[in-house]
Amino acid sequence: MRKVLVITYYWPPAGGPGVQRWLKFIKYLRDFGVEPVLYIPENPHYPLIDKSFLKDIPKNLTVYKHPIMEPYRLASIFSSKKTKRISSGIIQTKNQSFLEKALLWVRGNLFIPDARKFWVKPSVDFLKSVIEKEQIETIITTGPPHSVHLIGYYLKKEKQLNWIADFRDPWTTIGYHNKLKLTSSSAQKHKRLESDVLNTADKIIVTSKTTKLEFEHITKRPIRVITNGYDGEIVSNNKLDAKFTISHIGSLLSGRNPKNLWKVLADLVKENSEFKKALCLQFIGVVSDNVLQTIEDAKLLEHTIVLGYVSHEEALAYQRSSQILLLVEIDSVETKGIIPGKVFEYMAANRPILGVGPHSWEVGEIVKETKTGCIFNHLDDIELKNVLLNWFSQYQKGELSVSSTTIEHYSRRELTRKLAKYI
Repeated sequence: MRKVLVITYYWPPAGGPGVQRWLKFIKYLRDFGVEPVLYIPENPHYPLIDKSFLKDIPKNLTVYKHPIMEPYRLASIFSSKKTKRISSGIIQTKNQSFLEKALLWVRGNLFIPDARKFWVKPSVDFLKSVIEKEQIETIITTGPPHSVHLIGYYLKKEKQLNWIADFRDPWTTIGYHNKLKLTSSSAQKHKRLESDVLNTADKIIVTSKTTKLEFEHITKRPIRVITNGYDGEIVSNNKLDAKFTISHIGSLLSGRNPKNLWKVLADLVKENSEFKKALCLQFIGVVSDNVLQTIEDAKLLEHTIVLGYVSHEEALAYQRSSQILLLVEIDSVETKGIIPGKVFEYMAANRPILGVGPHSWEVGEIVKETKTGCIFNHLDDIELKNVLLNWFSQYQKGELSVSSTTIEHYSRRELTRKLAKYI
C-alpha cells in the first residue's frame, strides 16, 4: 500500500467546512490502496469545535503533531469576538471599529500568507525525519491556510518528493482577500508566493472549474478538479417540518445578503395570508448583523429563527427536515467559482435547493445537472417569486420534492477514488 503524507491545519475536533474534505478523503483512502499518514498542529486555535467529526477518523491512523504559535490567541486578549470573526474569514465591511481595522491591517500585511506562517519552518524541520522514517514519497498539502502549502514548497526544495497541492479555496482571488487592507508590496508578495507554489508543486487539485482556469494562467502544472461532496446515503422519506421552512446552513455574511429574496418573501407575506402563516426562515450558523437588519427592514423578523452554530450531525438533521434549502454566495466575478461544500449535502438531503449567487455561478451548472433546485442571480425577482409560489403550492399539497439524478458522482467515497487515481 502506497504511503502519502497529508499536511493539514484543520482536523477534528475542529468544526466547520474546512475540516471535512480531508477527513473524508482519509476515511476512504485505504479502500483504494493508499495509506495516509497525517501531520497536524499540536495546539491549534480553531474558531469552531465539533466533536461529532471524531467518529470519522479511521482506526490506527498514523498521526504526527508539532506545536504551532498562534497570533490569534494574543489578539483575542484585545477582542475575542472580533478576532474569532477574522480568523473564520468573517469580515464586516461596514461600521468597522478602529481595533477591527487595525487587526485586519496586521492580519493582511504582517502575516503573509496568513497567521499560521510561524508553523512553516518548524514543520519543515520536523517533517524531514518523519519522511525518512515513514519512507514517504508523496506529500499533499491542503489550504487555506495557504501557509500549509509553503511547508510543501520548502520540503520539495530539499527532498526528492512528489508534491500535490490541494486548494479548497482560491488564494489571491478569494472574496475576503481584498478586504485585508493590503499594501501594494504585500499584495505582490501574496502573488509571488501563489506563483511559487503553483509552479513548484508536481500536481494541483482544485474544487472548481473556475479556479482551474484561473490557475492555468499562472502555471503549466497538471490541475485536476475534485469537488467536495456528501458522505453517507442519499436521504429518502424525510420527516418534514410542518412550516414552510427555508433554511440556510452555515455562515451568512454581509456580502452574501440576498436582498432580492427578502423583498420577494416580504411581497408574498403581504399578498398571501396562507404564505404568511406558513413561512419560517431558519438560520443555522453565524448570521451577520447587516443581514438581520435587512430581514427586519423587510418585516420578516417574526418569521425568522436564528439557531447559531450546531454540530455537523444536527445540521444534517435540519437539512433533511427543511422544506427548502437556501444557498447564497457573494455577487461578484471573483465568487462565480466558489462551490460551498454544503451544496452536496443539500443534494443528499433530497430537498429543493434555492440558490442566489453571481451570474454564471458554477453551482448553477451542478444544480441543473443534478436537477436538485433552482439558482438565481442577485437581481432576479419575478422568476424567483414564481418558483417560490410554485413550491409553496406543492408544499400545501404535501408534494414538494425533487427528482434528482447523478448525485452519486459527488459521494465522498467516489471522489476519493478519483483522488487515489490522481495520486
